[in-house]
Amino acid sequence: MSGLAYDREASARLERAYTTADVQEQRDAVRRSLEARSGETILDLGSGPGILACELAAEIGPNGRVMAVDISPEMNAMASRRVAEAGLNDRIEIVQSDVGRLDFPDASFDAAVSTQVVEYVADVDSVLKELRRVLRPDGRVVLLDTDWDTLVWSARDDALNDRILAVWRDHAPHPSLPRTLGPQLRACGFEVGEVFALTLLNTSYSADTYSYHLARLIADFVRSKHSVAEDELATWLADLAALNEDGAYFLSLNRYGFSATRLP
Repeated sequence: MSGLAYDREASARLERAYTTADVQEQRDAVRRSLEARSGETILDLGSGPGILACELAAEIGPNGRVMAVDISPEMNAMASRRVAEAGLNDRIEIVQSDVGRLDFPDASFDAAVSTQVVEYVADVDSVLKELRRVLRPDGRVVLLDTDWDTLVWSARDDALNDRILAVWRDHAPHPSLPRTLGPQLRACGFEVGEVFALTLLNTSYSADTYSYHLARLIADFVRSKHSVAEDELATWLADLAALNEDGAYFLSLNRYGFSATRLP
């Protein structure tokens, strides 16, 4: 699994990142690709704070069902609160589970979705095979994952920036998963349809941007590895803010979506 540990503080930070307009645009693209239909049963694999699950529940209507699966108790607690506040307890069930070992019968779901999850699982094929097992014949899946080598970030100290991002690259077992995901889906019994790219672009640095929260997640991860000095991390974060003040801030990152259908 991922080198990230989502305690209460990290989970809250990730939730704030997911509520930014940057990530909302990604969710909108994923939902357009999935084309959820009224009355469907949908699996949200690695559902995090439950934002996408609530959006899907609104699309499938009162006769539909979303199973929101995540391994993190903190994430599931957030999702449970969000679902209750939205009045969607009758449509969404929160399940704590390893995404590679799902406790659902075969052919349980009409569709499945997983955003920024599979890249964090060591055995990708185990997840894809489980998805195929729990989907009905001709069931649909949309996967969205990041190629972290596409990360471009402005910096005053390029050497320090490179050192920090080199450590961060190890936070996921498969930091460049999209490059191989198509063939892996086909090998596991899926027909790959639409493949699309989403570019996350920030030219400002504030609490309403994804990269503001990403910087803090990266700093926490690098700090846990004891590979970059604390004063250097502080300098890096301060430089991002300074670049923003000077109108020189820039971040670009690509994620890739794969829409596929379960073969008989």
